[in-house]
Amino acid sequence: MVFPEVDEQLAYLRKGFSEIIREEDLRERLTAARAAGRPLRVKAGFDPTAPDLHLGHTVLLRKMKHFQDLGHTVIFLIGDMTGLIGDPTGRNITRPPMTREQIIANAETYKAQVFKILDPDKTEIRFNSEWLEGMRWEDVVRLTSKYTVARILERDDFAKRYAANVPISIHEFLYPLAQGYDSVALQCDVELGGTDQKFNLLVGRELQRDSGQPPQIVATVPLLEGLDGVEKMSKSKGNYVGIEEPPAVMVKKLMTISDDMMWRYFELLTDEPLAGIAELRRQAVSGERNPRDIKLDLARRIAQDFHPAEAAEAARAQWLRDVSEGQIPEDLETVQAADPRLNRILTQAKLAGSTSEADRLIKAGAVCFAPAGDGNLTAQTTPSFKLEPGEYVFRAGKRWKKVIV
Repeated sequence: MVFPEVDEQLAYLRKGFSEIIREEDLRERLTAARAAGRPLRVKAGFDPTAPDLHLGHTVLLRKMKHFQDLGHTVIFLIGDMTGLIGDPTGRNITRPPMTREQIIANAETYKAQVFKILDPDKTEIRFNSEWLEGMRWEDVVRLTSKYTVARILERDDFAKRYAANVPISIHEFLYPLAQGYDSVALQCDVELGGTDQKFNLLVGRELQRDSGQPPQIVATVPLLEGLDGVEKMSKSKGNYVGIEEPPAVMVKKLMTISDDMMWRYFELLTDEPLAGIAELRRQAVSGERNPRDIKLDLARRIAQDFHPAEAAEAARAQWLRDVSEGQIPEDLETVQAADPRLNRILTQAKLAGSTSEADRLIKAGAVCFAPAGDGNLTAQTTPSFKLEPGEYVFRAGKRWKKVIV
């Protein structure tokens, strides 16, 4: 197999990475692979903790795709065994382990979704139960002997919990060792992960070295901020865009991000070169182009990654129609809502006839709201989303009201 020049590969891969440990090792590995005509084995692990992937997950998937574009093999590793432990990363409490039934169900949905981005012909889908489930007790003991408690407590989240006298279960210590052993079992050249996974990824390097394998290159990607521009994108926080949501919903949600956040989304969620992003930013700052129009093009491009081009374009056109027809009317009726949950607000404000109707409208992206006087309506598709106390303008379909929560 003929690979591009190494400098060309590195230039293509650098965009979107926070850190590469070590880039000189990656250069050597790419050089050797090119000389031997052997693709690198590039792994990223996903614990199936929820049934749906969102744009935050695709930052990592896109980097996997970039390795595929260069001819390398990527391994989409489903952590069905590590999911039973529960990833403690970023946790201030012990996460309850999932059931095997939940994991299997979620893993099936993952397999269907990842090929919206990855090339199935260049992707290995593996489950870490293939090697972890068959380990004997003595194998586990031998694995735990590779790391000391002091080393494990170097993890920031463990260190904080230990200092705060917050309980840490012994099974949580096994998580980075199990993830690291995945790299040994798969003989990985490169492992990708979020910046919050850096400790676990480095454990993989150590275990490979101990097993006589060349230690993998570790490459981390940033954690994508959600629509609020503050918290990491998360379904539980309601600041997410699901990759299986209808294109109209995706566009409507993406149009709520700030102009500043737009550039980060361009960098992490599109293949636009950095020079091209800089030029778009210059045009926005100089007034040559309206930032809203640039953001709308971004929203269409992202929707097009997961839906047909004509559907993404229709969603863009629909958003423009909604904006032109959706100017906030004057003299809106003002009502009060005692329950801050979005679906209950709609029923209390008589913007929906029932909770089920409210849920349907919200999930369809037909509900927008903004603090009174703001005018920048935001779509929200989580029925249980809670609003802070205040005065809001609501639109549900074509109905408008001012609501005091």
